[in-house]
Amino acid sequence: MSRTYRSQYKEKLISAEKAAGMIVSGDCILYGGFLGRPIDFDQELAKRKDALNDVLIYLSTSLLPPPATAISDPSHKHFTCNSFYFSAVDRKMSDNNLMFYLPCNLHESQTFFEHDYFPPFTAVVQVSPMDEHGFFSFGPSNVYNFTVCMSAKTVVLEVNNNMVRVPGGSEDAIHISMVDYVIEGSNPPLFEYPNTANPSEVDLAMAKLLLEEIEDRSCLQLGFGNLPDLLGKLICDSNLKDLGIHSEMFCNSMVELFDRGLVTNRYKAIDRGKIGFSFCLGTKETYEFISGNPLMASYPASFSNNPRTIAMNDKVVSINNALEIDLFSQVCSESSGFRQISGTGGQLNFVEGAYYSRGGKSFLCLTSTYTDKKGELHSRIVPTLAPGGIVTTPRASVDYIVTEYGKECLKGRSTWARAEKLVNIAHPDFRDDLIKEAEKMNIWRLSNKLEQ
Repeated sequence: MSRTYRSQYKEKLISAEKAAGMIVSGDCILYGGFLGRPIDFDQELAKRKDALNDVLIYLSTSLLPPPATAISDPSHKHFTCNSFYFSAVDRKMSDNNLMFYLPCNLHESQTFFEHDYFPPFTAVVQVSPMDEHGFFSFGPSNVYNFTVCMSAKTVVLEVNNNMVRVPGGSEDAIHISMVDYVIEGSNPPLFEYPNTANPSEVDLAMAKLLLEEIEDRSCLQLGFGNLPDLLGKLICDSNLKDLGIHSEMFCNSMVELFDRGLVTNRYKAIDRGKIGFSFCLGTKETYEFISGNPLMASYPASFSNNPRTIAMNDKVVSINNALEIDLFSQVCSESSGFRQISGTGGQLNFVEGAYYSRGGKSFLCLTSTYTDKKGELHSRIVPTLAPGGIVTTPRASVDYIVTEYGKECLKGRSTWARAEKLVNIAHPDFRDDLIKEAEKMNIWRLSNKLEQ
């Protein structure tokens, strides 16, 4: 390692306590997203609660441990924490009035910081140790971190020796010359996102329907959850060949897809021979797989999730989850009424990107029903979205909808045809009522006939 880099490192090295001590009332702080959120700095800042007022904190997708600053101040007199995308941790904090949501398409999260939406801010990002060339890797959490650092008035890096180094791509690392302070953290282990538990019959039915739509040389995007993980496992047992991956998230099932030789990335138009992604959540084995692996191409979300980028590859197959869809085909994937569940994320980005991809398709998947706390069954296909329900994917953008009862393409269909197709894949117990509501809403032809 260059003596110059070592010297700069030592000059900029401070404790987490001292770094947190530089924050004053009224400051704005941007934390790194996902696994890039600082742990030690946040805990030290929470200890200073009574000395601070009106500090705004922005982050994305809190993982364990939860942000100490958010937990410490239910009054929001001292800290107000805001997340671009809710994890289960964020959702629970929001339920307890500890976290707010900031609506954001993932591919715009980076460019946010290049505008005047935020006051001058301090960036604090968790990174890997510095290499011999003076660079700190953002590891499994590229997303928006580089631009946050470039746009900040002050840049603080929190080094975690357990953070894996992941090559680019682009904007995957930052040089010691670009930062103001370095904290050597307590090196907490990386949060692990487990493999899918035993899949339900409903998930298995949907996964089999999706498998039928994937062909040789398809380029895959798999979102969060049991269904995408399960589909990955089914693909592993298929005869598909020469698949590619361009995804916002690199997940556990993708490791096996590559190791078994199904994913070669040979026919991708961009990053040929590589897997393009923006962040990774997985098991320890998954993190070990991406560590220093030349296969990986780590990108900011402004590139990985840009519909123009996505569309450059042929046969893009995008698969994401939804919570509710109404008979107008408006898709809610992020809230349950007024309750924020997740976020807009990259769903709309990949729906649009797949549409413009030659031979591309996007699939929004949801179980036909859910059971509430009282044990009552409800349809996820509804006449109109629940009050407070958020339209994540507008009806004009929707391509395929999938439930355990089938899959229907809504693109290019009028309102009555969409209503008919959605009733086709609704739970049988709710179809008659949905037809009656569609008639009241004037989106049901008298000649409509459901497929038997």
